[in-house]
This record gives sequence, structure tokens and C-alpha cells, in this order.
Amino acid sequence: MNYNWDWGVFFKSTGVGSETYLDWFISGLGWTIAIAVVAWIIALTLGSILGVMRTVPNRIVSGIATCYVELFRNVPLLVQLFIWYFLVPDLLPENLQVWFKQDLNPTTSAFISVVVCLGLFTTARVCEQVRTGIQALPKGQESAARAMGFKLPQIYWNVLLPQAYRIIIPPLTSEFLNVFKNSSVASLIGLMELLAQTKQTAEFSANLFEAFTLATLIYFTLNMSLMLLMRLVEKKVAVPGLISAGGK
Repeated sequence: MNYNWDWGVFFKSTGVGSETYLDWFISGLGWTIAIAVVAWIIALTLGSILGVMRTVPNRIVSGIATCYVELFRNVPLLVQLFIWYFLVPDLLPENLQVWFKQDLNPTTSAFISVVVCLGLFTTARVCEQVRTGIQALPKGQESAARAMGFKLPQIYWNVLLPQAYRIIIPPLTSEFLNVFKNSSVASLIGLMELLAQTKQTAEFSANLFEAFTLATLIYFTLNMSLMLLMRLVEKKVAVPGLISAGGK
């Protein structure tokens, strides 16, 4: 295959103001990181709450959490995204509909929809990781905490969750990386994150291979950096005798 690679294309003008194609990639990367971080904060917070709910000795509370997991885990992400972006705004009170559809910048509306969608979708997966981590702990820990006079919220907050998080750092890392990769669905509702900017660059410049090669390298570098960072965190907080410390 005879193809003349032109890596200098990223420093050429896009024809839109004074922007270069590299500026588009930087802008897209910024949106990708923003989507992933906000969605992860939502997922980790709600996922932890639901994970606890799934393990409490109350069938109604655990049943609510189970229903949430089964619903959000078994509906495709793209379907959920379209529901949040196209359907949910029409179900809001009229003043909120006007605010979301007319007052907000279209980019902001798309950002809100995608972070809520991706955050709630990932919440179901984080919930299962937290539940598994709690259930992997020795039963004697909860019994010992009760014997010391701890109430149920104190048992979870001071005893179970701190250890469970250390066990589930590897699967949580995988979910965090998935959030970055799944953020690419934002391009389907007009948010110019990294994938959308890559497609736009390929179309405007006709340098398809260069554009997608750079995007691949950015995704790979970003994910590998996060993975290595989380491995360091895992080794730092590992507790001897628990699953996460098995390799030590």
C-alpha cells in the first residue's frame, strides 16, 4: 500500500478562524475528559449507595437497588442516550423544557444529557462491584463491629466500605476506563468530543489515516496512564490477606 503520510496536517489551518486541526483534537480531548470525569463522579457516588443497598438486610431496599441494576444494565447505552436527550426533556415541566431546549447552549444540553446517561449507566456496573467487594469480606468483621456497638451505617462507613474499595480497585479501574471509551457516544448527539473531532478532521483534511491514528494513540495513552496510576494506588492501599493483596 503506497500512502504518503502527512503528519504536518495537524498544524495546518482548518479554514475556520485561526484554528488548526490540532486545536480540534485538543478541544475534543477536553470534552472527552470532562464527560468521563463528571460521569464517573455520578457513577461512583450512586453506585456505592446502591451497592450498599444491595447488601443491607432489608428486602425492599435491596430489591429497589436490584431493579435499578437490571434496568440500566440490560438496556443498550445508545438507547439510553437517545432517551435522555430526546425523550426526557419533553417530560419535564414546561419551564424546564424551555430552559433545557432554548436557554441552554446546545453543547451544554448535549453535555448534560450524556454525563447523566453515562453516569447512570455506569452506576449499575459500579453497584455490582461494590456489592461484590462487601460480600467478599469475612462475615466476622460485621459481627465484630456490631459487638462493639456500631450501628449499621457506622459499620458500612467505618468497617466494610474502606476494605471493600481496596478489594475492587482493579474492576473499578476497568469501569473507569470504559467510561472514557464510552464517552465517544456523545458524538451521536452533536457533542464534539475526541471521536467527533477525529471524524471532522478526517472529512475536512482528507487525511483519514493520520486522524484516526492520532485518536487511537490519544485513547491508548490516556487509558494506559490511568491504568498504571490505579495499579500504583492498588499497591499502596492493599491490605495483606485481602484479594487485592494476593499478588504481594
